[in-house]
Amino acid sequence: MKAMILRELTDVLRNPEPLEPAVLPTPDPAPDEVLLKVSVCGVCHTELDEIEGRTPPPKLPVVLGHQVVGAVAKRGEDVAELHEGDRVGVAWIFSACGHCEYCRTGRENLCPAFRATGRDANGGYAEYMTVPAAFAHPIPDVFTDAEAAPHLCAGAVGYRAFRLTGLEDGQNLGLTGFGASGHLVLMMARHRFPNARVFVFARNPAERAFARELGAVWAGDTADEAPEKLHAIIDTTPVWKPVVEAMKNLRPGGRLVINAIRKEDVDKRELLRLDYSTHLWMEREIKSVANVTRRDVREFLALAAEVPIKPEVQIYPLEEANRALYELKTQKIRGAKVLKIG
Repeated sequence: MKAMILRELTDVLRNPEPLEPAVLPTPDPAPDEVLLKVSVCGVCHTELDEIEGRTPPPKLPVVLGHQVVGAVAKRGEDVAELHEGDRVGVAWIFSACGHCEYCRTGRENLCPAFRATGRDANGGYAEYMTVPAAFAHPIPDVFTDAEAAPHLCAGAVGYRAFRLTGLEDGQNLGLTGFGASGHLVLMMARHRFPNARVFVFARNPAERAFARELGAVWAGDTADEAPEKLHAIIDTTPVWKPVVEAMKNLRPGGRLVINAIRKEDVDKRELLRLDYSTHLWMEREIKSVANVTRRDVREFLALAAEVPIKPEVQIYPLEEANRALYELKTQKIRGAKVLKIG
């Protein structure tokens, strides 16, 4: 099968072609797994974190990609719930142990044995991949493959972040950073809470314009002060400055939810600007999002189908995965990037 593989960790700005084409054996599913013929795979900033070593794969080479849509091509002997030809998706959560304290209490995203698709197991930048059948998610018919792919991470983790804000209808929500996850959260928020007002902070004027197109009541630069204080803010950026700037825009008791696997060190000095009375006092708080659960993925897919929430996507052939990643690194973003595999 054709694949794009990562052989070594590298800086994407210095090496804009970190992935190389390869021909690999088509894998066989284990008894509890299915083999997928991959149709599309979304491109996520977490892939940059893997490539650049902030969340490195445990072994190399590896096939990246964790927003995968495909059809079941073969199933393991113990799989009964899926059949050949079923269209399913694979998210960041590849597997969890199922019996630890966290798994038993619905927090499998915190499981010590959590395995990530495209990091701890080969992912979707290839023509085929295997996944435990319990972690393959049926895709609603309302979505094309390309529309469904971003829902499996940008949408699902955005949904988790949105739930963790504790937002209520009529309150003010801020989004700092406006890429794949941000634009899906905005559409979700407007549907779930029609009386909520959404404020967007983004460096790129094109992203600010896009946010206003989707219904943001205000869009400004990362460092701007919003015209109103906000009950909650979701940060989807890879850097630290938006964290500091967001905290000054929170109301007393407000919450910043950081929706990121890792933060880059490029501007870590920005944290020295934190002032207790300005940014933290009055019971303002910061909460991180760690991974996703299967519940997040399936609930968001159902919600997105109900609305429906259809992401704006840019499609690239598998062979241009490096270009898609480089554009993501250099902030050339409108909506979500998706690789067409099959």
